[in-house]
Formats: sequence, structure tokens, C-alpha cells
Amino acid sequence: MEDKPTVFIVDDDPSITGAISELVEVIDLEPAAYNSADRFLKSYQPDGPGCLVLDIRMPGMSGLELQRELVSRGDRLPIIVITGHGDIRMAVEAMGAGAFNFLEKPFRTQELCDNIQKAVKLDQERWQTHQQRQDAKKRMDRLTPAEHAVLDRVVAGKTNKMIAEELDVSVRAVEDRRARMMKRLAVDSRAELLELAAAAKVN
Repeated sequence: MEDKPTVFIVDDDPSITGAISELVEVIDLEPAAYNSADRFLKSYQPDGPGCLVLDIRMPGMSGLELQRELVSRGDRLPIIVITGHGDIRMAVEAMGAGAFNFLEKPFRTQELCDNIQKAVKLDQERWQTHQQRQDAKKRMDRLTPAEHAVLDRVVAGKTNKMIAEELDVSVRAVEDRRARMMKRLAVDSRAELLELAAAAKVN
């Protein structure tokens, strides 16, 4: 059974973290609550899909500062910013820095629930793409330099005859390398080969 996506909640108000944690459990996700940005950063490990529900105003490191820190680390965890009255300017700034959305307190439970589910779905898709890329790169690493040379030219749309001329080998040699390449990559068609090559280059 796969682990549930984690919804991280960072807010210095225990009533807020408690209420959101209960909501997260109701929608069958895993809550992880923190009363400060520092505590979150000390324990956070980006090892699976999820999202972050983040308060803007907190003692010590603010929500915006935490967001900037995550961005500087290259972390793409979707962030739902929750703000009090008068914090809209900061919320807009957070959106400009890549936040998924912002909600003003008091927010509606259903609105938060919908945002969390959408953010988690987005992150699940990102993680799936990441895993596909890692798998594709591992499979590509199995190829010899000679097979890589053939792969690059097949992806470029060149025929076996054209590849043979470029590499200064026989067409039969290209066919043999191509067959070994397909076997190593565990693909059965050119279409599958192109799909795998594209997946290895996804950011």
C-alpha cells in the first residue's frame, strides 16, 4: 500500500493547525503540523507528494521567508497561503513567487479542502513525471557509447542507411546495435523508444 500524500501545516495558532489536521484526515491524507517555520524546515524531507498550508504572519521566520527558502532550495511543493485581514499584499507577493493559491481567514472549510486536493493532485503528477524521468535515465545508462550514437540518430528521425553513413559502419552493424539497444531499454517499437527518450529529458 502506497503512503498517503502529506499535507504540511505551518501556523503558530494551535486551533488552526488542529482544525486543518482534522480536515486533512477526513479527506484521507496525512497531516503534519508545525507551529513555526523553523520547526518545519528542521524536519522536512521532500520524499513524496503533498502540499503546504502556510500562514503568512508568524513569530520568527514568516511564511514569505519560508517560501523563499524553499524556492532557493529548488523545492516545488505546492503552497496554499492563509492570511489574516490586511495581509493581502503579502499574499499577492506569495502568489507572484509561485504559491498555488491564497485564502483569507476565516476561510470556508470546503474551499480549503478543494484547494488542498487540487494542490496534492498537481504534486502527485509532478512526482510521477519525476519518477518516470528517473526510470528512463536509468535505462538509458545501460547503453554503450555505440548504442547511444545510434539512439541519438534514431530520435532525430534518421534511417539505418543514413546512420550507417554518418558512423562509417555497415547497415548491418547499425541494425545489430539498434536491436541490442531496444533490448537493453526494454522497448518493442520506435514509438516506445521515442517516448522513453522524451521522458529522460523532462525537467
